[in-house]
Amino acid sequence: MSDPAATSTDDAIHIERLYEFGERLSESKDKSQNVKDYQGIMDAAKTSIKAKQLAAQLIPRFFKFFPELSSQAVETQIDLIEQEELGVRVQAIRGLPLFCKDTPEYLSKIVDILVQLLAAEEIVERDAVLKALMSLLRQDVKASLSALFKHIGTVEEPSTDELIRDKVLSFVRDKVFPLKAELLRPQEEMERHITDLIKKSSEDVTGAEFTMFMDFLKKLSIFGDKAPSERMKELVGIIEGQADLDSAFDVTHLPEERKLDLLKALAEISPFTLPQDSRQILPSVVQLMKKYMPRRKSGEEMNFTYVECLLYVFHHLAHKAPNATNSLCGYKIVTGQPSDRLGEDFSEFYTDLTERLSNVEDLTRATMRKLTQGMTEHNKAMAAAKSDDAKDSIKTQKQNTTTGLRTCNNILAMTKPLHSKTPLFIGDKSINLSWKEVAKPSVPSTTVSAGGKRPAATTNGSGNMAKKGRGAGGLQNQLVNRALEGVNPRQ
Repeated sequence: MSDPAATSTDDAIHIERLYEFGERLSESKDKSQNVKDYQGIMDAAKTSIKAKQLAAQLIPRFFKFFPELSSQAVETQIDLIEQEELGVRVQAIRGLPLFCKDTPEYLSKIVDILVQLLAAEEIVERDAVLKALMSLLRQDVKASLSALFKHIGTVEEPSTDELIRDKVLSFVRDKVFPLKAELLRPQEEMERHITDLIKKSSEDVTGAEFTMFMDFLKKLSIFGDKAPSERMKELVGIIEGQADLDSAFDVTHLPEERKLDLLKALAEISPFTLPQDSRQILPSVVQLMKKYMPRRKSGEEMNFTYVECLLYVFHHLAHKAPNATNSLCGYKIVTGQPSDRLGEDFSEFYTDLTERLSNVEDLTRATMRKLTQGMTEHNKAMAAAKSDDAKDSIKTQKQNTTTGLRTCNNILAMTKPLHSKTPLFIGDKSINLSWKEVAKPSVPSTTVSAGGKRPAATTNGSGNMAKKGRGAGGLQNQLVNRALEGVNPRQ
């Protein structure tokens, strides 16, 4: 049986020696001559708990002065991270960023170590890991992001550990994205770097992850309102890459969430397409409208979100290339160009479209009546609810109903102007897509094509009725067709 007094004496001796090693190293003008002192610190890391904690601080502090002992020093620190004592592990984790302060070549290795520790069970340990990663990001954001995204993976080099991948994604989403203004400096260079990393990773992500990445990219200054058109085409290219047109793409194997996210992304990017791209994509969009906007009542449910997306895409593309709709929809829009094709008879297409529009409107109004009645019932149920769980459930139902009503309002706002032989295509931001946050009221700025002002009733969106890939020109006609082929038309 060990003697507690002897153990205490040994601990004191180890600690005293560590302080001596540390003081000599601190005072030395040529620390590279103090190899024995640094070696003594690493040896002490194998003794008592308190000595291990102190060694975990000293090893990184003097690391840069002893390159010949670098491998041993890192391995010793890793051994400390794997100790049973929580205090030792936490202290060792806190010291990891110091290894990279003056020796950046170690940064990727240290990030790899910290990434593996993101799954730690102890809260204080995870907190130390998060702070260490943030410290590394502030030291060298470019190298740190590259090391982090390596664990998210790409199609060519997928992540081998799904748990770690999820932890890294959560870290990027919760810690990196919210601090983009602080971390992404210099701004343009680092926004470009993280965009390139996301483009590689987005080829092999879930629908929710793809949406997360797209939402982040659209908030970067390089893709802002004043960004050149090439940047918008770059986003289109990322969406095209998600559709994976270069492989044997079979959308029926995609989860429903992935299909819907892809269509939503197409809707969100449509305002930024160029006229030549719009003209090229419109035939596919019109074909999809025919697929998901029934001409007559068939007994099957209509997917209102798909219809909202398609109408939104149609309006914005047609606004850029209005006369392309003459031969697609039977409209009579005069631009003076041969592509007007006014001498040809496309009246059957116009008849077909207007019948579909009328049927969609009937279905939409009937659904609005059901949703409005449902909202009344939700309000009654909320008043009668006793438990918090019941109230939360009803609140969720009310939110879904509200979104449904916004979708229906959007559909009616977009179908109404399309009945005319010379329709007014909505090319501004007056329609707020149902899944997006409602924009704050502002002075309306209506942009229409084909001449004239759009009536006030059609200028507002959902809030109320008053209101894998190639860039450049590579969003080919097949994109929308192949991306959504076989999508279940049921809600």
